[in-house]
Parts: sequence; C-alpha cells; structure tokens
Amino acid sequence: MDGLDIRRAEWSKSSHSSANGQCIQVARNLPGMVAVRDSKNPGGPKLIFSPADWRTFLSGVKSGDLRP
Repeated sequence: MDGLDIRRAEWSKSSHSSANGQCIQVARNLPGMVAVRDSKNPGGPKLIFSPADWRTFLSGVKSGDLRP
C-alpha cells in the first residue's frame, strides 16, 4: 500500500486508553482506509487497514479472540 496519502488523517485515541503511554491512535476519516499509529511515535510507521479488515480486527478484540 505504498503511496497512500494520509496527510489529512484526523487522529484520535481511544477513551479506553490508560495514562501509561501504551496507546494507539486511529484515523477513520480517510476514504477507503483506516490508519493506525503509535501515540508515542506519531511520525513513525503507520498500519493501514481496509474498513472491513478493521471491523474484523475490532470484533476479534471485543470477543476476546485476540488476547496476547
């Protein structure tokens, strides 16, 4: 997915994030994609998901299927 333009990303952090700094930020305002980054390193790498893949991931987290 090289060459994707995420300069207009509007990043948000989950209300479930704790104060320990272990947080991610998500941008859902980009057409056809959901971008994810580490809140401690906003200039670092980003993960890009299709909206369907993002929904599948969130469903797995909420159901407990994706525990460490």
